[in-house]
This record gives sequence, C-alpha cells and structure tokens, in this order.
Amino acid sequence: MPKNLAAPAFALLLVAGLPLLGCGGGAVEGGDAGPLRVVTTIGMIADAARAVAGPHAEVESLMQTGVDPHLYKASESDVRRLAEADLILYNGLHLEGKMGDVLVKMARTRPVVPVSEEIPEKLLREPPEFLGQYDPHIWFDVSLWRRTLAPIARELAALDPGHAADFEAGAAAYGAELERLDAWVEERIGELPPERRLLVTAHDAFGYFGRRYGVHVVGLQGISTVAEPGLQDVERVVDLVVERRVPAIFIESSVPRRAIEAVQAAARDRGHDVAIGGELYSDAMGPAGTPEGTYIGMVRHNVETMVGALQETPSTP
Repeated sequence: MPKNLAAPAFALLLVAGLPLLGCGGGAVEGGDAGPLRVVTTIGMIADAARAVAGPHAEVESLMQTGVDPHLYKASESDVRRLAEADLILYNGLHLEGKMGDVLVKMARTRPVVPVSEEIPEKLLREPPEFLGQYDPHIWFDVSLWRRTLAPIARELAALDPGHAADFEAGAAAYGAELERLDAWVEERIGELPPERRLLVTAHDAFGYFGRRYGVHVVGLQGISTVAEPGLQDVERVVDLVVERRVPAIFIESSVPRRAIEAVQAAARDRGHDVAIGGELYSDAMGPAGTPEGTYIGMVRHNVETMVGALQETPSTP
C-alpha cells in the first residue's frame, strides 16, 4: 500500500477547483533572499529541520505542546502560514489525517514533503488492529527517526543550493546526536528487569519504542485517538495490570487522562494499587523553551519517567 498519501483520492477532487493561496517555493540563489520559510506540522519535525537548516531557515510548527495531530484541523491562520512557506514538512503515514486536503492543495505551488518517505516499508509497523495502515509514530524509534534527516536536507538544498553543504553537515551532526541518544535509551531501558518492561499508556503510540527497545507496550486506544476507548478496552487493560502486578501506568500530554484514571480506579477495586507513573510526551513535545520542548529532551524525559516508575515495587493487597 502507498505509505505517504497526503489525502484520500476524493480530497484531490475536492481541492482541484480551489483558488491558489500564496506563491511560495522556488530556489534561492546563495541565500540572497534571506532564510527559507519552513512550516512543519508537528514539533518533532520542526526540531529536526532547525538542526539541519541552522541559520539558513526560519522554522515554525503548526502544532504546539498538548496538541493531538490525529484530531488537528488547520485554522485560517495556519493556512495563511502554509501559503507563505517555501517548504512544508509533514510526517505522513496518515498522522495528519484531517489536514489531507490542505496539504494536497499546498503541494500545487510549493514542496510539501512527508519526512517518512525514505523509510523502507519493511521497517514500518502494520499491526492487524491498525486496519491496513502503517503506524505513524516513527519518532519513538530514534534509529528510525534519523532516517527523516536526509529528505529534510535534500529539500532544503533544492531550494537553497548555495548552502547545500551546510545542510548536509547539519544533518550529519544531528544524526550523530540521535545515534548517541538511541544507544542511551537502549542502555537505560536495559536497567529494568525484563518482567518490568511493560508500558501501559492511553493510546498505541509507543509501538516503535517497544519494538526497538524491548518493551511490551499496551495502549487503551489504537493508532488514532479519534474514537474514545470503550468499557471492553478498559477491562482488557485492567486484567493485564492486575495479573502482572504492574507498578505504574502512564498518561500522555496530548490525550485526556480520564481513561487511564479509569484503569487505575478499576485496578484498585480489584485489590491492586497501581500508580500513575507520570506524564509522557507522545504526539507532541513539551513547552517551548524547556528541555522537553526538544525531541532529544522529550525522549530523555519519557525514558527517565518510565524507568523511574516501573522500578518501583507494586503494593500488595
């Protein structure tokens, strides 16, 4: 199946007759026109683009901390910012499902690039419960996220050939940082006993993380947060938490906490006092200006939160 459709086929028909907005795009000569204007959907992409571009681009993200990209709809101001961009970068793999028609429209006048496009399909997760779609949460496998740097550098160089060497160097330097981060995550998770490597969260965002670092991941919801978890979902997770004596379960910054709190309450009713182990950043990074407001800081926060809470000894009834 094609892995990076910006929108279903009907969206192409929908936007075909819409008037063009803006006239961005086109190469600049040696940066004489000033920094490139780059707009991304999620913050993780913006962070990578800034690292690759350095001073040669102004990068902004449409979605800020606490925003769920599965549910996000572009506002009028968002459309204006997209129309003024020289380059638009998005995740793809249907993460930004409700923005499909806008992205297709913008692609008529400027580069609109899914950063996941160079990841081989064999490396993408396609669990049966995802109904034929790939899991879009590729940033949770740091080694996989490194593969998004090449298309970013390539697209920047196409627009600003005079700084192509700088973009290549930026991608290499940030890639080295991510390589070190990947090794650190593997080492830190390795400090947990195998029976404690069980991560229970609000939705199935951490599948790549679990596959890469040897953690059993259980989510109340599936790939998307569009639908609320049902009673059967809660009961399924409660059964596991009680049976395995899981010491902690986790809320997510971009997903309402009430479903995880329902699991906690139901487990307590059955004699197991499971803790809320902390808040994880899943579909959005932390606030700007904080360590968690960067991709590397977000990953470090998540891992330290997980390991710290799962090392705790669960109470006995």
